[in-house]
Amino acid sequence: MLVLASASPRRSELLKQIGLTFRVHPAHIPEDPLPNEPPADYVARLAREKAEAVYAELSSKIPDPSLIVLGADTTVTLDEHILGKPEDDADAARMLALLSGRTHAVLTGVALVTAKKTIVRCESTAVSFAKLSSDEIASYIATGEPMDKAGAYAIQGLAAQWIPRIEGCYFNVVGLPLALVAALLKQLDSRA
Repeated sequence: MLVLASASPRRSELLKQIGLTFRVHPAHIPEDPLPNEPPADYVARLAREKAEAVYAELSSKIPDPSLIVLGADTTVTLDEHILGKPEDDADAARMLALLSGRTHAVLTGVALVTAKKTIVRCESTAVSFAKLSSDEIASYIATGEPMDKAGAYAIQGLAAQWIPRIEGCYFNVVGLPLALVAALLKQLDSRA
Protein backbone atom coordinates (compact mmCIF):
# COMPACT_ATOMS: atom_id res chain seq x y z
CA MET A 1 0.00 0.00 0.00
CA LEU A 2 1.43 3.38 -1.08
CA VAL A 3 0.77 6.42 1.11
CA LEU A 4 1.61 10.00 0.09
CA ALA A 5 2.78 11.99 3.12
CA SER A 6 1.58 15.28 1.62
CA ALA A 7 -1.64 17.25 1.29
CA SER A 8 -0.41 18.81 -1.97
CA PRO A 9 -3.09 18.50 -4.66
CA ARG A 10 -0.35 18.86 -7.29
CA ARG A 11 1.55 15.83 -5.97
CA SER A 12 -1.66 13.77 -5.89
CA GLU A 13 -2.47 14.76 -9.49
CA LEU A 14 1.04 13.81 -10.59
CA LEU A 15 0.91 10.37 -8.96
CA LYS A 16 -2.48 9.73 -10.58
CA GLN A 17 -1.00 10.80 -13.92
CA ILE A 18 1.37 7.81 -13.86
CA GLY A 19 -1.37 5.41 -12.76
CA LEU A 20 -0.42 4.90 -9.12
CA THR A 21 -3.01 3.98 -6.51
CA PHE A 22 -2.33 5.59 -3.14
CA ARG A 23 -3.78 7.12 0.01
CA VAL A 24 -3.06 10.62 1.25
CA HIS A 25 -1.92 11.08 4.84
CA PRO A 26 -0.19 14.45 5.37
CA ALA A 27 2.76 14.72 7.71
CA HIS A 28 2.84 17.44 10.32
CA ILE A 29 6.47 18.27 11.08
CA PRO A 30 8.42 21.52 11.53
CA GLU A 31 9.78 22.67 8.17
CA ASP A 32 12.42 25.19 9.22
CA PRO A 33 15.92 24.86 7.76
CA LEU A 34 18.70 24.04 10.18
CA PRO A 35 21.47 26.65 10.61
CA ASN A 36 23.76 26.63 7.53
CA GLU A 37 21.89 23.65 6.05
CA PRO A 38 22.50 23.38 2.29
CA PRO A 39 19.25 23.47 0.25
CA ALA A 40 19.66 19.91 -1.11
CA ASP A 41 20.21 18.55 2.41
CA TYR A 42 17.18 20.54 3.61
CA VAL A 43 14.70 19.07 1.09
CA ALA A 44 16.12 15.55 1.49
CA ARG A 45 15.83 15.78 5.29
CA LEU A 46 12.26 17.08 5.18
CA ALA A 47 11.17 14.41 2.68
CA ARG A 48 12.67 11.71 4.93
CA GLU A 49 11.19 13.19 8.14
CA LYS A 50 7.72 13.46 6.56
CA ALA A 51 7.80 9.87 5.31
CA GLU A 52 9.19 8.53 8.60
CA ALA A 53 6.58 10.39 10.67
CA VAL A 54 3.67 9.05 8.62
CA TYR A 55 5.17 5.54 8.49
CA ALA A 56 5.55 5.49 12.29
CA GLU A 57 2.00 6.74 12.78
CA LEU A 58 0.36 4.31 10.35
CA SER A 59 2.43 1.21 11.17
CA SER A 60 1.72 1.63 14.88
CA LYS A 61 -2.04 1.48 14.21
CA ILE A 62 -2.23 -1.24 11.58
CA PRO A 63 0.98 -3.14 10.87
CA ASP A 64 1.16 -3.74 7.11
CA PRO A 65 4.34 -5.22 5.62
CA SER A 66 3.40 -3.77 2.21
CA LEU A 67 3.25 -0.17 3.54
CA ILE A 68 5.35 2.29 1.53
CA VAL A 69 5.28 5.96 2.52
CA LEU A 70 6.35 8.59 0.01
CA GLY A 71 7.55 11.90 1.39
CA ALA A 72 8.57 14.89 -0.71
CA ASP A 73 9.64 18.47 -0.23
CA THR A 74 10.33 21.07 -2.91
CA THR A 75 12.13 24.39 -2.66
CA VAL A 76 13.52 27.05 -4.94
CA THR A 77 17.14 28.07 -4.49
CA LEU A 78 19.12 30.97 -5.85
CA ASP A 79 22.79 31.40 -4.99
CA GLU A 80 22.38 28.61 -2.40
CA HIS A 81 19.62 30.56 -0.60
CA ILE A 82 16.27 28.88 0.00
CA LEU A 83 13.23 30.72 -1.36
CA GLY A 84 10.29 29.05 0.38
CA LYS A 85 6.65 30.05 0.29
CA PRO A 86 6.20 33.82 0.54
CA GLU A 87 4.99 35.24 3.84
CA ASP A 88 3.04 38.08 2.19
CA ASP A 89 2.76 40.11 -1.03
CA ALA A 90 5.96 42.03 -0.32
CA ASP A 91 7.90 38.81 0.21
CA ALA A 92 6.49 37.38 -3.05
CA ALA A 93 7.55 40.56 -4.89
CA ARG A 94 11.03 40.28 -3.39
CA MET A 95 11.40 36.67 -4.53
CA LEU A 96 10.11 37.31 -8.04
CA ALA A 97 12.46 40.30 -8.41
CA LEU A 98 15.37 38.05 -7.37
CA LEU A 99 14.39 35.38 -9.92
CA SER A 100 13.79 37.91 -12.73
CA GLY A 101 16.24 37.49 -15.62
CA ARG A 102 18.16 34.70 -13.88
CA THR A 103 18.40 30.92 -13.73
CA HIS A 104 17.67 29.24 -10.43
CA ALA A 105 17.38 25.66 -9.17
CA VAL A 106 14.29 23.82 -8.03
CA LEU A 107 15.14 20.99 -5.65
CA THR A 108 12.82 18.19 -4.57
CA GLY A 109 13.74 15.69 -1.90
CA VAL A 110 12.01 12.33 -2.33
CA ALA A 111 11.91 9.64 0.36
CA LEU A 112 10.40 6.17 0.41
CA VAL A 113 10.06 4.46 3.79
CA THR A 114 9.18 0.78 4.27
CA ALA A 115 9.56 -1.69 7.11
CA LYS A 116 12.94 -2.76 5.74
CA LYS A 117 14.53 0.37 4.34
CA THR A 118 14.51 4.08 3.65
CA ILE A 119 15.57 5.53 0.30
CA VAL A 120 16.21 9.27 -0.05
CA ARG A 121 17.15 11.15 -3.24
CA CYS A 122 17.20 14.75 -4.41
CA GLU A 123 16.26 15.97 -7.90
CA SER A 124 17.43 19.32 -9.29
CA THR A 125 16.05 21.27 -12.24
CA ALA A 126 17.45 24.55 -13.57
CA VAL A 127 14.73 27.10 -14.41
CA SER A 128 15.41 30.24 -16.44
CA PHE A 129 13.20 33.27 -15.88
CA ALA A 130 12.65 36.14 -18.28
CA LYS A 131 13.21 39.69 -17.06
CA LEU A 132 10.03 40.82 -15.24
CA SER A 133 8.79 44.36 -14.91
CA SER A 134 7.49 45.62 -11.58
CA ASP A 135 4.02 45.83 -13.17
CA GLU A 136 4.19 42.17 -14.24
CA ILE A 137 5.24 41.16 -10.73
CA ALA A 138 2.44 43.21 -9.13
CA SER A 139 -0.18 41.83 -11.54
CA TYR A 140 0.95 38.27 -10.92
CA ILE A 141 0.85 38.70 -7.14
CA ALA A 142 -2.67 40.15 -7.44
CA THR A 143 -3.85 36.79 -8.89
CA GLY A 144 -2.95 35.08 -5.60
CA GLU A 145 -1.16 32.26 -7.44
CA PRO A 146 2.30 32.87 -5.92
CA MET A 147 1.21 32.78 -2.29
CA ASP A 148 1.46 29.06 -1.51
CA LYS A 149 4.31 28.20 -3.87
CA ALA A 150 8.03 27.88 -3.16
CA GLY A 151 9.80 30.75 -4.92
CA ALA A 152 6.44 32.54 -5.34
CA TYR A 153 5.54 31.02 -8.71
CA ALA A 154 3.84 28.05 -10.35
CA ILE A 155 5.39 26.79 -13.59
CA GLN A 156 2.11 25.06 -14.43
CA GLY A 157 0.20 28.33 -14.00
CA LEU A 158 0.46 31.92 -15.18
CA ALA A 159 4.22 32.07 -14.58
CA ALA A 160 4.76 29.69 -17.51
CA GLN A 161 4.82 32.74 -19.80
CA TRP A 162 8.12 33.89 -18.20
CA ILE A 163 9.98 30.57 -18.29
CA PRO A 164 11.65 30.13 -21.68
CA ARG A 165 13.84 27.21 -20.63
CA ILE A 166 14.33 24.50 -18.08
CA GLU A 167 17.06 21.91 -17.80
CA GLY A 168 15.90 18.77 -16.04
CA CYS A 169 12.59 17.30 -14.99
CA TYR A 170 9.54 19.53 -15.54
CA PHE A 171 7.51 17.56 -13.00
CA ASN A 172 10.17 18.27 -10.39
CA VAL A 173 9.35 21.98 -10.74
CA VAL A 174 5.65 21.21 -10.27
CA GLY A 175 6.52 19.35 -7.06
CA LEU A 176 7.31 15.68 -7.69
CA PRO A 177 9.90 14.23 -10.10
CA LEU A 178 7.82 11.39 -11.54
CA ALA A 179 10.60 9.46 -13.29
CA LEU A 180 12.63 9.42 -10.07
CA VAL A 181 9.63 8.30 -8.00
CA ALA A 182 8.81 5.54 -10.50
CA ALA A 183 12.45 4.36 -10.56
CA LEU A 184 12.64 4.27 -6.76
CA LEU A 185 9.37 2.34 -6.49
CA LYS A 186 10.65 -0.12 -9.10
CA GLN A 187 13.89 -0.45 -7.13
CA LEU A 188 11.90 -1.28 -3.97
CA ASP A 189 9.74 -3.75 -5.88
CA SER A 190 12.74 -5.56 -7.38
CA ARG A 191 14.21 -6.10 -3.91
CA ALA A 192 11.02 -7.46 -2.37
